[in-house]
Amino acid sequence: MADLTDAEARALSAVDERWVVARLRALVAVPSVGGTAAEAEAQHLVAGWLEELGCAVDRWPIDLAAAASAPDAPGQEVDRTEAWGVVGTVAAAEDGVPALVFSGHTDVVPPGDRELWPADPFVPRLAGGALHGRGACDMKAGVVASLAALAAVRAAGVRLTRPVAVHAVVGEEDGGLGAWATLQRGHRGDLCVIPEPTAGAVVTACAGALTFRLEVTGRAAHAAHRDQGVSAVELFAEVHAGLREFEAERQRDADRRFGDARFPYGLSIGRVRAGDWASSVPDRLVAEGRYGVRLGEPVEEARAAFEHRLAAICAAHPWLAQHPVRVGWTGGAFASGSLPSGHPLLPAVRRAVADAGGGTPPERALSAGSDLRLYAAAGVPTLHHGPGDLQLAHGPQERVPVAEVVTAARAFALLTLRSCGVA
Repeated sequence: MADLTDAEARALSAVDERWVVARLRALVAVPSVGGTAAEAEAQHLVAGWLEELGCAVDRWPIDLAAAASAPDAPGQEVDRTEAWGVVGTVAAAEDGVPALVFSGHTDVVPPGDRELWPADPFVPRLAGGALHGRGACDMKAGVVASLAALAAVRAAGVRLTRPVAVHAVVGEEDGGLGAWATLQRGHRGDLCVIPEPTAGAVVTACAGALTFRLEVTGRAAHAAHRDQGVSAVELFAEVHAGLREFEAERQRDADRRFGDARFPYGLSIGRVRAGDWASSVPDRLVAEGRYGVRLGEPVEEARAAFEHRLAAICAAHPWLAQHPVRVGWTGGAFASGSLPSGHPLLPAVRRAVADAGGGTPPERALSAGSDLRLYAAAGVPTLHHGPGDLQLAHGPQERVPVAEVVTAARAFALLTLRSCGVA
């Protein structure tokens, strides 16, 4: 065991697995899909728990009109009629900016085909030492681990020298609305940990991601005389092949922290719509997809690189040269983000995890966009560490081992004491 102070030992012992499981069950049971009323319901539930933990809670309705028009807003991919921000701050001997922030999102993606799930995705169930359900891994377990850390510090009777805060945010899955609104409201911290699922690692950098829309124009004709038409589907096949080559080029010399990830900056087509009649050559195709932004690459440069390659693909084709594919940028825009090289937050988190019994976590980069880039851009050094494995997120086997949630809560309690100080 590590050489712990008396306060640290008390806080570790105060992490309550039953408390963790009960809160995680309750939060997963709220079907907080982005854009639904339950998204706000989950926020109010967390706000109530923060109040129970003695936090000063700031709960406010996010100005959706401002979020739709502000030049620095991250964009949204779902329609919302309401959204709420929630920040809970533990009082300390000294006032001022919190020394540490835990930021976690309570929104989840839709469950998809429910027939593929072994049970109702919003009825949490314990099996094999894990809690199963939509959002269990991504990332309600991380939110609960943060709350459990505050509960443990409180139960241990420790008064902090400087404040610690929890930011509960919405809209992370479709752009980062909640984190953006929280930072716009003035909430900050000296350090930030986002407890996204990291499979035991510490993530110090995240690639960006942009959503695009392509419109391909062909020429309609009767299918019996298909040679008289120009199929938008066949045109798109050639465009897609060119984009695959472009994707391969962008993976070269990727940051070593991505490890063996094949597509740290992946380009994926997620939706295709074409044609309006089975016996007609389709004259229009619309494709929507996701495009990775390299670490340190400005979003504007990433967009320009995509548009330049698309123009070159079209220029090399006789039809597309005269009828070029139109591109639009829609939905959320995730820039890349990184913890500054050599920042002490990385060794601090590693030590806390090791002292909590989680071993020494490796350093990794994530090939998905996250709220990290918003905090980093606001001058808050930020990294990811949390329970669960992202490979299980967004799928019908989503689950999180309870032991990992407890270990994360123990690590977060230690990090809180060491970052904020004991009065």
